[in-house]
Amino acid sequence: MLRTDHDPRGIVTLTLDRPEARNALSAALVARLTDELDTLAGDAGVRAIMLTGAGDVFCAGADIGEMRAAGAAPPAQNEADSRRFATMLERLERQPQPTLALVNGAAFGGAVGLIAACDIALAATSARFALSEVRLGLVPAMISPYVIRAIGTREARRWFLSGEAMDAATALRIGLVHEAVDPGSLSAAADGVLGALLAGAPGAQAEIKRLIRHATGRSDAGDEAMLADTARWIARVRAGPEAREGLSSFLERRKPRWTRDA
Repeated sequence: MLRTDHDPRGIVTLTLDRPEARNALSAALVARLTDELDTLAGDAGVRAIMLTGAGDVFCAGADIGEMRAAGAAPPAQNEADSRRFATMLERLERQPQPTLALVNGAAFGGAVGLIAACDIALAATSARFALSEVRLGLVPAMISPYVIRAIGTREARRWFLSGEAMDAATALRIGLVHEAVDPGSLSAAADGVLGALLAGAPGAQAEIKRLIRHATGRSDAGDEAMLADTARWIARVRAGPEAREGLSSFLERRKPRWTRDA
């Protein structure tokens, strides 16, 4: 489900490892990832963390079956489920060590939030990205603060509203990833970035991450309020009729009822 590999330099690679589900973010995987990040945060021997996906997919986003079940659950349970995902994203962004997303393949929905929450993102030129929530009757609530900070408000309007897929060149142009390289060169590109990170002082890197938050006007209280607001937002929307129809149509492999052929 989550594979953790340490190398002698202090680089930890976290691999989303649910190939049978295209590495979708189940509740169990979210919990494992959160716990692992918490553990690594206190380990002085860890210099950087790389996040990637098993096989030829980075991550298909949220587990759709679990999303539908959460939407049908009592409101408090629905919101608690949302909050766990929001907490994981916040833990990832505030990790004291530098974080690198190595996007080896498709990244949809919540996976784009993972990428945006990492400090650095490299993608294979074959990777595809989509903020596809709207096509399921959902909104990208919990990932929105991270994605908007990465790509800006204007780009977010297009990709949030349309749910279109984009290629790696577009992801690079709008600022979602820092580099897009040939799939065969992805590991070498990651090694180059990791080598540069290892040349920096770890304490200074942790301070820089805190400094960026401070310099952009963010606070612990403000971040906590945003986390709570976005968790409530997605919980409310996914309990509604459009989300029930969108998630059901996806699982039943049919078009949602709001779709009309041209």
